[in-house]
Amino acid sequence: MHKGNLSRRGFMQRSLAAMAAAGLPAWYAREVFALDEEKKKPGDEPIVMGAIGIGSPQSRGRAIAGDARKDKNVKYVAVCDVDGRHRAAAAKLFDSEVKQYEDFRELLDNKTIKAVTIAVPDHWHALIAIDALRKGKDVYCEKPLTLTIAEGQALVKVAKDTGHIFQVGSQQRSDRRFRLACQLVRNGRIGKIQTVETRIGGNPKSPSLPKVEVPKELNWNFWLGPTPEVDYVELTQGKTVFTRCHYEFRWWYEYSGGKMTDWGAHHNDIAQWGLGMDESGPVAVEAEGDPPSKEPNSYNCHPNFKITYTYAGGTKLICTSGGENGIKFIGEDGKWIFVSRGKINASDGDEKTSKLLNEPLPDGATKLYLSDNHMQNFLDGVRTRKPCICPAEVGHRSVTVCHIGVIALRTGKKLKWDPAMERFDDAEANKMLSRPMRVPWKLDV
Repeated sequence: MHKGNLSRRGFMQRSLAAMAAAGLPAWYAREVFALDEEKKKPGDEPIVMGAIGIGSPQSRGRAIAGDARKDKNVKYVAVCDVDGRHRAAAAKLFDSEVKQYEDFRELLDNKTIKAVTIAVPDHWHALIAIDALRKGKDVYCEKPLTLTIAEGQALVKVAKDTGHIFQVGSQQRSDRRFRLACQLVRNGRIGKIQTVETRIGGNPKSPSLPKVEVPKELNWNFWLGPTPEVDYVELTQGKTVFTRCHYEFRWWYEYSGGKMTDWGAHHNDIAQWGLGMDESGPVAVEAEGDPPSKEPNSYNCHPNFKITYTYAGGTKLICTSGGENGIKFIGEDGKWIFVSRGKINASDGDEKTSKLLNEPLPDGATKLYLSDNHMQNFLDGVRTRKPCICPAEVGHRSVTVCHIGVIALRTGKKLKWDPAMERFDDAEANKMLSRPMRVPWKLDV
């Protein structure tokens, strides 16, 4: 017994030391450790899964499936991709018996599959996730959750109606630094929040891209899906490949929202969390930025931008393409906390010296949902049926911030937004809350 206690104590000390080495205050490390231990349950229930949008070796599809497979009781039995090269490579990596699908609907008809990971281009997220929920699957869907606000509304409704487990891939919520920043902010550590800055980088530019032959392994019509039919275009300059497809879809408004829905879906999500706005959002938005290219068949997202949101209490959220990547919460008397994927610091010092970061919160302080592994949080939800840290409603509200910013940028208008009704005060802007879909695809709820 004595040896076991010593071993246990040693494990705790090693764990706390590792958290401290990662820059977490001692009080916060102890809190996280205690909550980790409280939440820890054996993950021994087998989970049969399928991957939709498995992608290339560097893709998010491959990454999140790899995260799920770290759980010894997860087994992938199917992969789906409209590019045969990706299907074949993933099947070899996973298991020779993994079934390959080109059509996601056929994979979802497989009744042995309990849960799916979805990592397709943004214009496909809602349609595939809704079909998965209706066919009884639990869903891990990459961010941004949707291409339009109307898609988000539909997806939230179906997730609620079916009651299945849903996790949006906003993995910064499962990062201890981001949680620490939000928990401190929510508990008034820097006073009333005056401004939040989310710095997400600018959009790349491209030359006008020529029409080329579609790769024989790619089902281009299926890749386009509900979006307008257009030519396949591609151009290689040195080591850079410009195209509409695969990773570069992000820089076309037809399929995404550029950096606003790429990095913005991460950092604006943390801003919403820190402001306690997971069920609401801003009430006004205005934007400025460099105009996108007018050249035919070229990336058409605004290269640089500054979008200013106003919340009901007067707090401003400024999302910009400039500055050091990360989120800065600015409070009263010049106090601030900055957090990114590599660090957290404050106006009075760094992770080791700042009193704002290191002074413990009082008893009874607000504590935020704890997850230190985003995929494991989803798998635990599949097993226990407890909601994940970023369910569909939260993902929808966070990406709504991004969507209304893009709409303000594209219309050039200062807009009022009703977060309860999810409507603008402007007819032109309201038309952009949804988009027509190419036959036979439709948002059927």
